[in-house]
Amino acid sequence: METYTCICGNTLFFENSRCVQCQRLVGWCPGCDRITSLLDLGNHQYQCGHSDCQILLTQCHNYQVHQICNRCIANEAVSTSPALCDYCQYTDIIPDLSVPGNHQRWYELEVAKRRLLYILEILQLPFGNNQPDFNPPLSFDFKGDIILKDALWRTVGQGKRIFTGHANGKITINIREADDDVREQLRVDFNEAQRTVVGHFHHEIGHYYWQLLVKERWLGHFKDMFGDHENPLYSEALERYYASGPPRNWQQEYVSAYATMHPWEDFAETFATYLDMVSVLHTAIHHQDANATAYVQETEFDDMVAAYKRLGILLNELNRTLGLIDFIPEILTPPVIKKLRFIHDLVHAAQNINHSVPI
Repeated sequence: METYTCICGNTLFFENSRCVQCQRLVGWCPGCDRITSLLDLGNHQYQCGHSDCQILLTQCHNYQVHQICNRCIANEAVSTSPALCDYCQYTDIIPDLSVPGNHQRWYELEVAKRRLLYILEILQLPFGNNQPDFNPPLSFDFKGDIILKDALWRTVGQGKRIFTGHANGKITINIREADDDVREQLRVDFNEAQRTVVGHFHHEIGHYYWQLLVKERWLGHFKDMFGDHENPLYSEALERYYASGPPRNWQQEYVSAYATMHPWEDFAETFATYLDMVSVLHTAIHHQDANATAYVQETEFDDMVAAYKRLGILLNELNRTLGLIDFIPEILTPPVIKKLRFIHDLVHAAQNINHSVPI
């Protein structure tokens, strides 16, 4: 992830909506693709503070009203009211804001979603939602479990629990994943090396791209690499995994224990790891004053893996110095690297595919 500069000279970050030094409003400008100072013109109208851009801007409705977003819309592109930015248009259902804490949970989820969409754009991956011939369109639902107000015990009845997952382009995230204490307890319960909000988005978008990219075009290659997704059935594999856990020595072949459950999950976990690698390297290269986007798009796969390994050793040791969990927990064995190369080749091939063909 890149950093940016306020008109006052202070460093701005991807999530900033205000400069902490001069207190100016800042936001994402679609004209120059940067976080910029917003020059107030009155009546909720702004101008990009970068002298080489200076386009007229309107805050996204979710920025102006809810302070959930920090993106702006070029005035000439505002066609609806309320006006939602290019990223907020992908969210179909938001949490019930009358519930205490849900506003902050929604904020955390939107931050993670923006980071996801940003890295997908860096990789030039398609994810249309309002084109009539794009199939399947991508969208998000952020929902919480339904608990009856008069329930004696705070348990969730049948049909009331929200499951995080993907179905035909729709990614649903249970908002409890935005609660640090709940998420950490689930991480421990499921014996996961990491469990983060961004990680959920990286995993579920893997299922989306399996449907968009693999199902009709790379299925044979997928089966050769990850196995037959139809045998065993997903329900059978799920039951077996939660009854018996992963096989011994799973680290030699899989990027995570959950990846052993079924070929679909192996693909999604590997896809998520690839996005982790790209995101980390993009950030690291940017802070070395290099062209991070060009690095991600043009660097050979083997060089990316080697750089990620070197960086992983440093970051893990820094975390261990402070008693934190490993920053990069995956063990990149030859079989895992082979699967990551599959994802790399798939991503690069996807840049030239016509995705308007029904899937």
